[in-house]
Amino acid sequence: MLKVGVFGVGHLGKFHLNNWLEIPAVQVIGFFDPSNDNAKEVEEKYGIPRFMDEEALIAASDIIDVVTPTHLHFPVCEMAIKTGKHVFVEKPMANTIEEGKAIVGMVKEANVKLQVGHVERFNPAYTALKNASLNPLFIEVHRLAQFNPRGTEVSVILDLMIHDIDIILSIVKSDVKSISASGVAVLTDTPDIANVRIEFNNGCVANLTSSRISMKKMRKIRLFQKDAYIGIDFLEKTTEIIKLKQPDEEDSFSFDIDTHQGKKTISISTPVIENGNAIKAELTSFVQSILNDAPTVVSEIDGYLAMEVAHQILDKIQKSTSILRQGAAAETKPPKEDGSAYALDFEDEAL
Repeated sequence: MLKVGVFGVGHLGKFHLNNWLEIPAVQVIGFFDPSNDNAKEVEEKYGIPRFMDEEALIAASDIIDVVTPTHLHFPVCEMAIKTGKHVFVEKPMANTIEEGKAIVGMVKEANVKLQVGHVERFNPAYTALKNASLNPLFIEVHRLAQFNPRGTEVSVILDLMIHDIDIILSIVKSDVKSISASGVAVLTDTPDIANVRIEFNNGCVANLTSSRISMKKMRKIRLFQKDAYIGIDFLEKTTEIIKLKQPDEEDSFSFDIDTHQGKKTISISTPVIENGNAIKAELTSFVQSILNDAPTVVSEIDGYLAMEVAHQILDKIQKSTSILRQGAAAETKPPKEDGSAYALDFEDEAL
């Protein structure tokens, strides 16, 4: 029986608790949370003891589940990994690239299992494509959410878009060639809406839009590849495949079209979507990785690569925002008394 200690029992932490309690071969032995309100609710509802000492909970556990705010991921992971504990940590894996690198190194040195909570990897709409051949040339992504003050300590890139970054990196087997991005902070101090274009060395292009100030929710990815279109709706948990029908393919809804190459048959199919709980599936998968000494589905390397792309995007947005502000400031700067322009004022700036 693997003993689980949970760090953070806020909104998402309670979802984790509910699912841990339904997974065989594990026992939740306790939790740590500085909030007395959260602690009281969990103790009364679940009867799970509250630990006031972080190190004591880690020492008593085999698995540490990190569901804290992002800036606390690294210190908890560090304590757990250095004492030889397996770690499940919510996305993003860490708050900074340096912390992410350190976690990757610690996991390797300690020889423990770590899985990052990129839950969309376990969404039934995505897992329905596990046997499909995915080789996209163009990817279009929209992830829109209504505003919620919870989670706004990080940008929309690290809050929402990172889900799709991870999915794209898992599909496109190629290194990133270039990134262009723009974003705007509307209601918070970090970008609330962003548009990103990622080009890969193999020629694939991904266009991503994420917003946390939308009127409606949307979580869709559209893949365009040779002879096929694949649409994945993570919110509604539906998937559709439109492609050229092969001669030996089983009958499905189809229709003929005339092309300059002759008549072709287009088939439309909807893979069977199994009912499933993505959070329970990812936690169960992690347990199985430990019991079978198998690789985790979303490893620390996967978590770091998604972070790396996300931070490159943030850097691009910061630079473009800085340029825009400088341009706006230049436009509003009053003319000199002698009527000359400011274009050659670099000497004053440099001094």
